[in-house]
Amino acid sequence: MDKAKRVSVFGGRVITKEVYDDTVFIGKELVKEGYIVFCGGGQGVMEAISKGVNSENGLVVGILKGQDIDEANAYLSIPISTGIGIARNAVLAYNCDVAIAISGQYGTLSEIAYAFQLDKPVIGYETWDIEPIIKAESPKDVIIKLKKEFNNV
Repeated sequence: MDKAKRVSVFGGRVITKEVYDDTVFIGKELVKEGYIVFCGGGQGVMEAISKGVNSENGLVVGILKGQDIDEANAYLSIPISTGIGIARNAVLAYNCDVAIAISGQYGTLSEIAYAFQLDKPVIGYETWDIEPIIKAESPKDVIIKLKKEFNNV
């Protein structure tokens, strides 16, 4: 049996409609490429990626900050309550082979930092411009760069 291809998607709760729509597109493409997706399970980027994955009958796991399942967005396949607050950001970094960062503020920055500490590549779209993020110029470029990185892990 082949090892599952795991991707964590980091991103902000407050995003533009364009970023939301782009993220839904990325979610759909992740399913077509056979990835299992992890996210924080809430709103914004997390909801958009879940919506895209869900629309293609893919698997999206939400690692929630709190103990209440009600914080989960409606599109998750599997919501996981943790009660560990922002420490869940480390859990997201541990549960991927490659990460995608979309938009976001300091929570996203912490997720990126955890991924870097674990020597995991991060593809960035409309997010922090720091080294060694692999910058993607479009949603399609995110998928192209993701496939390239998976060939290297």
